Amino acid sequence: MRAAGYRWLARVGSADGNADGNADGNADGNGARMVEVQPVAGYTGAEITGVDLADELDDAQVAAIWDAVLRWKVVFFRGQRLDHAGHVAFARRFGRPVVLARRGSASPADVPEVETTADRLELGGRFGMDHDEWLQRRRYSLLRGWHCDHGARVDPPAATILRAEAVPPYGGDTTWSNLAAAYAGLSAPVKEFVDRLRAEHRLGVGYQPRPGDDAYLRHLLDHQVASVHPLVRVHPETGERILYVNGYYVEQIVDLSRAESRAVLDMLLEQAVRPEYTVRFRWEPGSVAFWDNRATIHLAPSDHAHLGAPRIMHRVMLAGDVPVGVDGKPSEAITGSAPGRW
Repeated sequence: MRAAGYRWLARVGSADGNADGNADGNADGNGARMVEVQPVAGYTGAEITGVDLADELDDAQVAAIWDAVLRWKVVFFRGQRLDHAGHVAFARRFGRPVVLARRGSASPADVPEVETTADRLELGGRFGMDHDEWLQRRRYSLLRGWHCDHGARVDPPAATILRAEAVPPYGGDTTWSNLAAAYAGLSAPVKEFVDRLRAEHRLGVGYQPRPGDDAYLRHLLDHQVASVHPLVRVHPETGERILYVNGYYVEQIVDLSRAESRAVLDMLLEQAVRPEYTVRFRWEPGSVAFWDNRATIHLAPSDHAHLGAPRIMHRVMLAGDVPVGVDGKPSEAITGSAPGRW
């Protein structure tokens, strides 16, 4: 996304928290608008200020924001005034927004690129469960909750932009983890081992069925999505190696026994979510998070449902590519998805 010849107007934070760029934080000598990037954790996450996402951003601002996304994996903006149309317009500066074939009734009917996460509250009821039971059966352990968006597809989204409309007065934070840092933290022998492996990612992995007939289980079986991805993917822009695991979609490491696969995945998942690789974000109305879905996993909150306060979030996802492993071999679709077809 960085075009050749740009003179960087951003004050982009480095890994040690220092910054370069114009010292006034607002403009260079020619009055050009600047973007400030302030890291918020050691490996993951930065807060961006000095930019109004509802404005028409210039190319240098867009490039600076994307550079920060690639460097810090997730970036945060506060106090933004985006509506649905502005959200989509901002997303289009970075790629092609995904249009989902199905959304819930909470999503805006006239803006097909926007999915409202309050739709999730409808899902349990559609299958005879309240929301708490539905979550418990899908995410019965902490590691099961960690995921990238649509990771069972052969071409998961490249990035997600999530905007907060209404949030509880406390609780409801989201946590991300940096999978490039997690891979870098592995020992050399383990890196050599996992570089060669591939794993099946499948929608509904680990769901605990209800006794007797289970409408949600039937729904999963009728709408299967599954792909084989490299266990280590090479980032198409940065060249980083990404430990491409998550607890929500990964079913089985190919060519390993069930017992071997479980032991290896447990080890890798624990590595992927080590606290030092994570960042936690406290939402406010008008907050926006923008993350690289190829290089992160995230954990949605489950600590606010009992508060009785609404949590209304809107997301736009950017179309992604087919992951490629260290050996140059791309992912393969098993069922339910094809590149570019949503």
